[in-house]
Amino acid sequence: MIISLIGYMGCGKSHVSKILSEKINFRLIDLDKEISRRNKLTIPEIFEKKGEIYFRKLERETLEEILATEENIVLSLGGGTPVYYNNMEIINHNSKSVFLRASVATLSERLSKQKEKRPLIAHISDEDLPEFIAKHLFERNIFYNKAQFSVITDSRTPEDIVNEITEKLYL
Repeated sequence: MIISLIGYMGCGKSHVSKILSEKINFRLIDLDKEISRRNKLTIPEIFEKKGEIYFRKLERETLEEILATEENIVLSLGGGTPVYYNNMEIINHNSKSVFLRASVATLSERLSKQKEKRPLIAHISDEDLPEFIAKHLFERNIFYNKAQFSVITDSRTPEDIVNEITEKLYL
């Protein structure tokens, strides 16, 4: 079984996926880290040197490859992954998809502390960040809401979120 965690940057995919994979003894794959490892470049470097379209093609190829395996995997996806091509369809067809839902306030608070690591928001002021996130979420929620399961992450511990995921998936 493959469990795909989706959601906006800052919703907790990386942290929750680590705890979830340890709890259920599944292999953990972070899609962005896997793309970086294969290309020997960071995601910001790929965006800068080759552009977003190139990155999205790499992302799609890597996603398809991982989803085709028979392994037990917890797959942490990039925030934009479900939005491109028909990625959400293949994610739902080949895995159990879980949308980690967080409010704009929660995301703004978390992301304001991580801006230097996030090329998409590095240039946005803290005061403009909530509006940027709200607009982006409005566009992306159409895709995120196609997930088979949804878990609210606001004001909850990662362990609590993992417990809810395992209950929903009967693990």
